[in-house]
Amino acid sequence: MCLAIPMEITFIEGNVAQVEIGGVKNRVRLDIIDESPVVGDFVIVHAGFALRRINREEGLETLKLFQEGLGLELNK
Repeated sequence: MCLAIPMEITFIEGNVAQVEIGGVKNRVRLDIIDESPVVGDFVIVHAGFALRRINREEGLETLKLFQEGLGLELNK
C-alpha cells in the first residue's frame, strides 16, 4: 500500500522544494505537480515528488485524520 502525505513547503529552489511536517524535513521534486506552489502551501508528497497542491485547511485536516486513525504523532 502506498501513502501520500501532506507536507508544508518551507523553501523552493527551481524544481525542488523543501517540505516539512512534524519536524521531519525532506526535499521533493516539483516536476509533475498540478499547479505551481509557493512557500507556505501544502502539497501531497509521494516517492519524492509533490503531486498536488492543497489548501492549508485540507492539509491540516488530513494530518489530523492520520493522527487519529493511525495513531501518528505529528506536531504541527
